[in-house]
Formats: sequence, C-alpha cells, structure tokens
Amino acid sequence: MKKKSLKNMSMSNRIFYLFNTAFWIVVMFIILYPLFLVCIASVSDPDAIVRGEVIWHPVDFSLIGYKAVLKYAELWSSYANSILYTGVGICISIVVTLAAAYTLSRRNFPGKAVISLYFVVTMFFSGGLIPTFLVMRDLHLYNTRWVMILMGCVSVWNLMVARTYIQNSIPEELYEAAMLDGATHFQYFGKVVLPLSKTIIAVLAVYYGVAKWNDYFTGLVYLRDRALLPLQTVLREILATLQVDMTGDYMMTMADSAESMQEAMRIANVSKYCIIVVATGPVVILYAAMQKYFEKGVMIGSLKG
Repeated sequence: MKKKSLKNMSMSNRIFYLFNTAFWIVVMFIILYPLFLVCIASVSDPDAIVRGEVIWHPVDFSLIGYKAVLKYAELWSSYANSILYTGVGICISIVVTLAAAYTLSRRNFPGKAVISLYFVVTMFFSGGLIPTFLVMRDLHLYNTRWVMILMGCVSVWNLMVARTYIQNSIPEELYEAAMLDGATHFQYFGKVVLPLSKTIIAVLAVYYGVAKWNDYFTGLVYLRDRALLPLQTVLREILATLQVDMTGDYMMTMADSAESMQEAMRIANVSKYCIIVVATGPVVILYAAMQKYFEKGVMIGSLKG
C-alpha cells in the first residue's frame, strides 16, 4: 500500500502529522543532544568547557583528556574485566533463559502454573542485600569473577518475553512432528527452537549485555580485589572523586602547588567526558549489531500469549 502524501491528506490529518513529526524531532533532540555534547566536550579545551563555550561544536580541539585516560592500566584492566563478564554472562543468561522459557511454553508440562508463579514472585520480592551477600559468601562466590557473571543471570521479565515468543512464533505442529520422528526435548530445543529464535536471542543479548556492562553495584559490594573490578565500578570512583592518582589508584594527582593543582583539575574536567565515551563504546556497537533484529523481536515477544 502506498503512503498518502501530505497534499492528499485531510486538514486534520495534516495538522496531526506535522505536530507529531515536530514533537518527535524535539524528543529526539532532547535524547541525542546530551550524547553529542559529551562527544564534543571530550575533544575540547578544558577551559572552554568550564567557561560554557562548548555547545554545538568542539572548541580549541584537544586530546589531552584521552591522553590522560588511555595510559592508566587500572582502567584498561577493568575494561577487559567488563568485556569478559558481559560476554560470558550473555551466553549463560541466554541459554538458561531460553531453556526455562521453552519448558514453560510446553502445554503439558506438569507444575507449570506453580513454577511460573514462583518466577513471578521473585519480580516483586527479594531477600535483601544482607541475606544475598551471606548466600554469595557461603557459595564461595564472594570476591571471584563468577559473582559478576552469575548475579542477575536470569531476568524474569526477559524469561516471560522469551516464553511468549516461543509460544507465538514457533508452531506447535513442529513439536508434534519432531516427537513423531523420535526427537527428544533436548534435540527439539537444540535443532528447532534455537535456530528459529535468532530474533529473540538478539533481543536478549542486548538486554542482558547492557545490564551486565552497566553493573557497578555488584562489583562495589562483592569484590574487594581491585584487579577484579568491572569498568563501571572504577568509572564510578573516578567520576565521584574527579581526581587521579598517578600511582595507579585514580587518574590524576593532587599537587602541592596551586598551579599544578589547577592543571590537574583542568584535565579532570575533560577526562570525565572521555571516560564516558570510552565506556559506552561496546554498548553502542552491540545495539548497532543487533538493530535489525531488535525491533521485530521486541514486538513479537511482547504479544500476549
């Protein structure tokens, strides 16, 4: 069906179309401008940032912030940690989520209602921080990499979305045909369900990936070894202090002289923008890679089954 041109629309539809377009342009600007501002501020002169001159374009182009950020080993070790936690966490989370979603999508699964209720209850109630901390300690996960990978391994919301996707998008006749051919549940899940679930897998990868990449609280509470800290926990410390220790704990040093201190603060002002750009890079890449699946997967998985 061809779309109606603006000239062929009625006056009321034309007004609505123009208003709707203008409204979403404003919304898009409100969302994108802060991101654009961070990018141009990261390559601007620190003094221009303080004076408020950086608005639409970089002022006195400078890479002093990136030079200060990229040479610190702790930042890059935490960057590597976050990549590891996110990559392994996505794989484990998707496998567990889809396995549980497939099980709950079976019509003849005994105890389905009780188990579904058990999952849903966890969306509204939790044991709290202290009981969870004690459980992680007793499981010997405290101060290990596994606590970053396994904490929040399954989101009940994502589980319900995946279950709905399987129910609505994979015909029950395929299951019946596979069972007649002698396939087991594991064979059907691996050879039929997973190949037909690429869209929802991409959506889950984005959801879990963003959650894992942005998780700073787990590292703050459950890790005491700084070599295990994820990027976001280190980033939180840097942005909170706006100071860097040249010996390695932070990224700048408090100098004895007023002049050196002023220079340190200049670098701190621009470094925080550079850190944000460096830290958000993988998330942007993940969204771009999954874009063609993302919208379709969200819409199909959100249908009521």
